[in-house]
Amino acid sequence: RQMLVDTQPDGFDILVRLSGFSHGTDVWLGNAQDLITSGTATVKETVGCRDDIMLYLISKGMEPKMAFKIMEAVRKGKVKKGGFQEGWEEKMHELEVPQWYIDSLAKIAYLFPKAHAVAYVMMAFRIAYFKVHYPQAFYAAYFYRRSQKDGFDALTMTQGIDTVKKKIAEIEGNPDATAKEQDLLTTYYSVYEFYMRGLRFAPIDLYQSDALKFLPVGDKELRPPFVSIAGLGETAASDLAGARAQGLRFVSVEDVSAACPKVSQTHLEMLRSLGALGDMPETSQMCLF
Repeated sequence: RQMLVDTQPDGFDILVRLSGFSHGTDVWLGNAQDLITSGTATVKETVGCRDDIMLYLISKGMEPKMAFKIMEAVRKGKVKKGGFQEGWEEKMHELEVPQWYIDSLAKIAYLFPKAHAVAYVMMAFRIAYFKVHYPQAFYAAYFYRRSQKDGFDALTMTQGIDTVKKKIAEIEGNPDATAKEQDLLTTYYSVYEFYMRGLRFAPIDLYQSDALKFLPVGDKELRPPFVSIAGLGETAASDLAGARAQGLRFVSVEDVSAACPKVSQTHLEMLRSLGALGDMPETSQMCLF
């Protein structure tokens, strides 16, 4: 994301270079980023993928075989470890290759193949098309994938944009944030974006929520699944959906617990907090007085 801010890409070819930057080692940080942000070079002049080197050196007048050998040595990190072979640096100076370019090559530990970078950007374009034109479907799929990795917390994420903003600020302001919190932060950013685009969450419902999937409601809402509740795994979620599929109608929280043994009291409290249990009484016992 910072790469996008720093480079302001306006074409497919720039995105391919960014893909190379992000998948290479010692290509962006301390290298291309400094060159671009300082104005020393443009994105197109820096090295993003392997064949950028060979094509650039050939364009400067270098013999193709030498250009290829330099590219291979750089992309494997051999130049960073042992320096340029005899005559290579002198030849680049002779061809008026800028010193910043030579220094940049010497820092690279690994370079991404351009074909891979192109394939990644093509996939990103396909995903972006749905994100732009079919946002409800996009977020349903994205949140589903995040919830599969325990990266969605329905208890806070469904409470509106102000709650989400507060949570983002809380994690960003905590230098000791755990890896789990950092992972959730990624989802919080997307949930914030989800709200900003005019979408919202329908309440988790004991009779309408799916075990695993975020279900579209109308054209502006998504109903989170049971598994999106933090700590409620697939087994417990399937237990809830399975009991419902059998046509059971619950008369109390006690009834839910008996029908769904995999659902713990903690899970039931979360369902209660989310409003999924409605005004359901705690027990099936009736008091006449």
